[in-house]
Amino acid sequence: MMSSSSNRATLELSNGVKMPAVGLGTWQATSGDMTTAMHEALSLGYRHFDTAILYENERPIGGVLNYWMEQGRIRRDELFVTTKLPPTGMYPGKVEPYLRKSLENLMLDYVDMYLVHCPNGIKRDEENTAVEDTQVDHVAIWKEMEALVDCGLTKAIGISNFSLEQIASLVKNCRIRPMNLQTELHVYFQQKELVEFCHGHGITVVACSPLGSPGLTAFYSGYGVVKNVPNLLELPLLTEMAKRYDRTAAQIMLRHTVQKGVGVIPKSTSPKRMKENLEVLDFELTTEDMEKLSALDMGTSGQITKWESWTWVENDPSGTPSHHAPQEKKRTSTNKSEETSSTSS
Repeated sequence: MMSSSSNRATLELSNGVKMPAVGLGTWQATSGDMTTAMHEALSLGYRHFDTAILYENERPIGGVLNYWMEQGRIRRDELFVTTKLPPTGMYPGKVEPYLRKSLENLMLDYVDMYLVHCPNGIKRDEENTAVEDTQVDHVAIWKEMEALVDCGLTKAIGISNFSLEQIASLVKNCRIRPMNLQTELHVYFQQKELVEFCHGHGITVVACSPLGSPGLTAFYSGYGVVKNVPNLLELPLLTEMAKRYDRTAAQIMLRHTVQKGVGVIPKSTSPKRMKENLEVLDFELTTEDMEKLSALDMGTSGQITKWESWTWVENDPSGTPSHHAPQEKKRTSTNKSEETSSTSS
């Protein structure tokens, strides 16, 4: 359910907690950039911040948040902070230690949302090589996620990059229902069936790649992988609407998602773009234009952030993540919903 207060829309979680519909995504933001961006974001009015232990920027985020709280410029209950359980933590006994590590990094007593970052795990074989584990016991992991709520380390729990079938299984076997799904979602990949299922079961949805991850091309090239990612911001329909509404193409795309009751967490460290992203709450698209944008949906063929394997994610014993090249190999899928399980944030 989406509501608006003081011109700032929120999504209400099943536990009654309200999450700002527009947050700041922080994937690929370096420590130096993140510190500056956090100060700017807080000044602009951002209160929803999304990170993960894999992003390696929890410490600068926590440092700025605590500085603002110590200065009396913001209260803890005004913030909504999300972080995530990494693939290497998808095993019994590892869930709570990973959250405690994130809390230490963030310098917080609790987070507002803790998400399972992806449905698969990462383990090491006999040769000490990181391999993807597709046989993770989601129900067992979810019970440990529920325990985190019980002990007050997080206010809410959810999942990221899970398929419809995987979410349905959790819903049938949980004590505390997932409160949020974070997934790739933009005009080319609108995941209508998945969003409908989640909303029908009281699960809010947040788009982690609401602009189509334009930074992915550079990310891949940094590992020597050539992958051309479509620039959705140059779509003729978006540029035409942007001119007509006197907005940017990014604002039109974000507004389309938010207006459907889905949250967005666009990543930016540019003060100008951060301000523009927050201003998507200040206008509305007509029903006709909403329909035109919805017609751009390409189904699973529009998916952009296809991590064919998560073995590029490894962790040393201290829990500090390191990143290795994404592996580009074909993945066999039996149905459309299953394909969503390999998206990334």
